[in-house]
Amino acid sequence: MNQTLVTIGVLFLSYVLGSVPFGLLIVKLRTGQDIRNIASGRTGGTNAMRAAGLWAGILTAIFDILKGAGAVWLARAIIPDQHWVHVFAPIFAILGHNYSLFLPEFDENRRFKGLRGGAGGAPAVGGAFGLWPLSLAIILPMGVIVFFTLGYASVTTMSVALVAIVVFAVRAINGFPWTDILYGVIAEFLLIWALRPNIKNLLTGNERVVNISLHGWLKTRREAQKNPGR
Repeated sequence: MNQTLVTIGVLFLSYVLGSVPFGLLIVKLRTGQDIRNIASGRTGGTNAMRAAGLWAGILTAIFDILKGAGAVWLARAIIPDQHWVHVFAPIFAILGHNYSLFLPEFDENRRFKGLRGGAGGAPAVGGAFGLWPLSLAIILPMGVIVFFTLGYASVTTMSVALVAIVVFAVRAINGFPWTDILYGVIAEFLLIWALRPNIKNLLTGNERVVNISLHGWLKTRREAQKNPGR
């Protein structure tokens, strides 16, 4: 019974850790604006970059990665012999990031609508890092390549969990815990669920393209060639 309560406590603390809206805090300190009223309204690194510049986005991403990793470290420190708890702790951090306990949303009649947050990409990277630190050397460069070539933050977000699945599958073949693969699968599901509106925009060709990406640069160049006088 005590073990069950401790496990529930660890998972709840992981959710609370994930709920800390670093993007909102950083943008508020940097510009005084509420990130929830800008562009996608999410609190992750990409929207923080839109709201307050590149360094605000990078700083937000770093802190959000640490939320996922921190959840694993917390679980290991409190329950060192239960690997499945180490796997599910960052899942709860992703849930906290996407549906923050600190960001309730209400309609005009003050009725509760839900919880705001991000899409979960950075804490998903952090969870993989916490489970196997060397995964960061694979997942992060792949995410950077996708981001700066395709220019879609949503595709980048979904790709990080997909790469984590492949990384942990290869490790499982070599005798490491198969439950790490489960982490990647559940994380991917949570990211896709959070990005449903973006997926619709991708399918209709209306998804935002980041201007600093290769795709964004080429798109801007094509538009300039079509409208040389504007």
